Amino acid sequence: MNQSSRIPVPAPAVASWIWLGVWALIAAGVLAILLGLSRTPVLHDFVPGTQWFRVALVAHVDLSVLVWFVAGAGALWTLYLGPRHRPATGAALLFALVGTVAISTAPFAGAERALMANYVPVLQHPWFYAGLLAVGTALGIQAGSYLLAFARGPRDADGPIGLALALAAVSALLALLAVGVSWVRMPPDAADERYFELLFWGGGHVLQFMHTILMLVAALLLLRGAGLAPPGTDTTHRALFALSALPLLGVPWLLTIDPAVAGYVTGYSELMRWGGTACIPLLLLMAAGLRRGSLTDIGARTLQSALFWSLALFAGGGILGFLIQGSNTVIPAHYHGSIVGVTLAYMGVFYLLLPMLGYPLALPRTARWQPVVYGIGQVMHIAGLAWTGGHGAQRKTVGTAEGMSRVQEIVGMGLMGTGSLVAVIGGTMFLVVVLLSVRRARRSRR
Repeated sequence: MNQSSRIPVPAPAVASWIWLGVWALIAAGVLAILLGLSRTPVLHDFVPGTQWFRVALVAHVDLSVLVWFVAGAGALWTLYLGPRHRPATGAALLFALVGTVAISTAPFAGAERALMANYVPVLQHPWFYAGLLAVGTALGIQAGSYLLAFARGPRDADGPIGLALALAAVSALLALLAVGVSWVRMPPDAADERYFELLFWGGGHVLQFMHTILMLVAALLLLRGAGLAPPGTDTTHRALFALSALPLLGVPWLLTIDPAVAGYVTGYSELMRWGGTACIPLLLLMAAGLRRGSLTDIGARTLQSALFWSLALFAGGGILGFLIQGSNTVIPAHYHGSIVGVTLAYMGVFYLLLPMLGYPLALPRTARWQPVVYGIGQVMHIAGLAWTGGHGAQRKTVGTAEGMSRVQEIVGMGLMGTGSLVAVIGGTMFLVVVLLSVRRARRSRR
């Protein structure tokens, strides 16, 4: 086995990133329960705040997407960082932890106004702002420390993964730079939702390249962990990772565009819309790797299952992105597919790393079926959104499309609702597997 096909033994700091991500999902789940209570007769009187539903929804989204993705990225970068970068990783973890606590508790600290801006919805409260700033700082520290280590170390030490993680780090730093430039050049009349929409629009689009590259890194790790490999050589894989990041060369030009002009919004939108296609060759290569070899080990089948559903949902979300016409529910169908594709990749990587960290999976059969349940639920949810959007249902007002029949509405809403329930069951299965694995491993050490 050559060096590029090995998976490093994860350092304890990798476990810290995993626990941070799990905590974010648990906190998001608690808020999701409170979301349901806020719409339940009688019980809603016990939920604090007059705008609780929107407030809890903002915190839920930021925890389950922003913090979860930062934790996944931190785990992958830390996996390939040397011990001399432990202080930077420790600082990043501290900022991420403080930010996660602030975001989780902001709904209970007096935050009552929610702004449903794209990419990063916001609660208008200093506590929440501090949380976002801390999480962004953690991302910058961890990305910067990996990029510094890559620049100083041997370029071929980890095969294509070393380069891919460096490209993801560049994307993260460019995204943070885009947010900073937008803040400095913010139009004086921008306020409320428009302010935060413009603030995070550029950085949010650029950050999608980081998510895509890291999802493909996770795919390569899952294939290796399952005893499989994508076709081609390390050189081919490096070239295709570089191709996936090539559209980032357009970001410096986009940074010169004033947020007040229309070109700011359309420029970043087109960057992601067309630049995202650069990952297709590598995506197909990873999918081809799934068909190589016979899998008899349940652990290997778990990794393969997570990868299959990750690639399928990510590809489906990408296809839906080209079907968007107007502001309808095809838009959330598109980004839900992409988000869940990345989420499943991180779940699979955590399944891979936990036994290496001393936490054997306690429920291997549950872990084996968890990506299937979660994936099917999300496919149903996304199909319902796409169906209603195709019949004209406007975004955030599902079921109100002019000319939509009652049957069409029932089909779409039924798919969405049932799919959401199935997906929640799948997400809960993941948390149960992880938490029970930790509990049993700690008991066995006593």
